[in-house]
Amino acid sequence: MKLGLLSAILETMSYEEVIDYVAARGLSCVELAAWPKGDGARRYAGVSHVDAESLTPVRAEEMRGYAAERHVEISALGYYPNPLSANVEVAETAIAHLYRVIDAAQMMGVPLVTTFLGRDQYRTVAENLDLVATVWPPIIEYARDRGIRIGIENCPMLFTDDEWPGGQNIMTSPAVWRQVFTRLDYDNFGLNYDPSHFVWQMLDYVKPIYEFRDKLFLVHFKDIKLLPDQLAEVGTMATPLSYMVPKLPGYGDIDWGRFVSALSDVGYAGNTSIEIEDKAFEADEAQVDAAIRHTVTYMRNFV
Repeated sequence: MKLGLLSAILETMSYEEVIDYVAARGLSCVELAAWPKGDGARRYAGVSHVDAESLTPVRAEEMRGYAAERHVEISALGYYPNPLSANVEVAETAIAHLYRVIDAAQMMGVPLVTTFLGRDQYRTVAENLDLVATVWPPIIEYARDRGIRIGIENCPMLFTDDEWPGGQNIMTSPAVWRQVFTRLDYDNFGLNYDPSHFVWQMLDYVKPIYEFRDKLFLVHFKDIKLLPDQLAEVGTMATPLSYMVPKLPGYGDIDWGRFVSALSDVGYAGNTSIEIEDKAFEADEAQVDAAIRHTVTYMRNFV
């Protein structure tokens, strides 16, 4: 297993600065944010350490060489929009850029693109699964033909009022995963697994590792802290941020020993990405650096 970082938290840094930072922290890999420049639709969106729209083969080779010289592996290009949005323009824009990110990954020799499956928040699960079976095969096959894998994160994207009622990503639970993988039976299509999203959904975050071991393409290290007093007041039907908060690994409710032990049980030897989304460490760049340093130190107990 290799310990790495999702670069979105380093939004003010250039590509070269990100690679230098990751190397200086003793990390082995980095998942590079590859949003369209200036797309500030939500928190952490719009970070573009790889500008897929303007990337050329020459620049791609320069970037690949820069990382290789510093012994940093680019584990994935990450772009997390909603390709199934009820807003047709939003969906089409997301899909168009996703193709560009796949092209960028091929140019850079990066084997994985991480993203969301998406969801029409106003349709049922069954209707969305039919939509998945229509929209996604051409994207997956395009990636397959270029030697690229697609890893879907399991975040429901159901945090704010404008994402209600269904959320922005259908890939939320093992029951849904099974149906998706039945409809999208491709070897290059799998998971970017973040256990924190299972905590607030009251799901077992360890058990799926065993069933879906062959679909684990990348693993995110992020924690969640449930707030029992607030949960007792609002219940699980409230927007999740009413009763939980994202935290640094070790500051929330995940038993990281159990989680990483399960990964070792199934022989997971892939990359991991520390994902920093803790508002307690966002006052300034020094606090962000402290958050990353702390998390690297903590996760080195396990990885």
